[in-house]
Amino acid sequence: MAAGPGENKGLHDLLEVGTNFLRCLETLSHVEADDIQIATAPKHPVLQQDRMTLFRYDRADTGPAPIGPVLIVYGLIGRPWMIDLQEDRSLVRNLLADNVDLFVVDWGHPTRADQYLTIDDYVDWYLDDCVDQICQATGASAVTLLGICEGGVFSTLYAARHPQKVRNLILTVTPIDFHGDLKDADPSHGFVNLWTRNLADEDIEGLIGTYGNLPGEIMAAVFLAMTPLKTLTKYNRDLLDLAADEPRMLNFLRMEKWLADRPHHPGAAARQWLIDLYKENRLVRGTFEISGARIDLGSLTLPILNIYAQHDHIVPPPCSTALAGLVGSTDYTELALPCGHIGVFVGEKSQSVVQRGIVDWLRVRP
Repeated sequence: MAAGPGENKGLHDLLEVGTNFLRCLETLSHVEADDIQIATAPKHPVLQQDRMTLFRYDRADTGPAPIGPVLIVYGLIGRPWMIDLQEDRSLVRNLLADNVDLFVVDWGHPTRADQYLTIDDYVDWYLDDCVDQICQATGASAVTLLGICEGGVFSTLYAARHPQKVRNLILTVTPIDFHGDLKDADPSHGFVNLWTRNLADEDIEGLIGTYGNLPGEIMAAVFLAMTPLKTLTKYNRDLLDLAADEPRMLNFLRMEKWLADRPHHPGAAARQWLIDLYKENRLVRGTFEISGARIDLGSLTLPILNIYAQHDHIVPPPCSTALAGLVGSTDYTELALPCGHIGVFVGEKSQSVVQRGIVDWLRVRP
């Protein structure tokens, strides 16, 4: 008896899956560690303290007058190398091509010995030393801070604490109003905000007290839980779909390499991040303190560029755009991108928009 149309299609699909599986194995069999290197833009350390390293990127110093210095500040929840994931999708390389004098701070991998470090320490100690080092090395009297996510919060706090040392403030996908998700019409946004608000303070204290720090593995699991279907399919169906396209396969592996490098968050700083900011929203309420001094966002009068993602489910847009009504600056600009949280930095279309937006904005602000 001849096979029916449905049986033929099922056999065809099965053969296609098998073929893609073999192709995937073939591609993976000859992938070496050097093939998936990230953060390859040339740089050199200019300051090292404890786990922290301040890097300066090498640039050709040709073409238009150099812009900067600009310090990229990432958060403690991940590593900063998403800004230089691959050569053709690298915010770092794009900015260097426009002769931006670029620095980046790497917080390293905190251990249990770092559990008592607070956000105060990172802002008023480590970040302040980085800014002083940059000013000494470049002869500048102030820097431009380019903060990313939690690093954007650090940058905002630093600008409020040390206004004389910050010329411009650029924020990307940065939460300011940690309850802003309640104003977002998209129900897929704000999982982290909702998850944190539903944790009792004693649960947070117990978790951090047990490990000393907020384990990177727990935050990785939280981020995976945001997109459960994607999490279930990316190591089977999605991976097999890339079998015949080795460049895309390597890009996939680079992203996974970055995602897997999830450092522990120092315990004391994690308490402030989860309880004082995410739960109690003290930054917006004007009750958040750094080194005993309250942070007044209204005191920020410097030029501000606020870049956010319209489809950001980690930092919903209202969490970022709330800044406009809180600062005292008359030079405030927003740049909205039609992508997600990470897409701002690795999206093929957003790359040029972010680069051009930053460079054009800086060139008219000496």
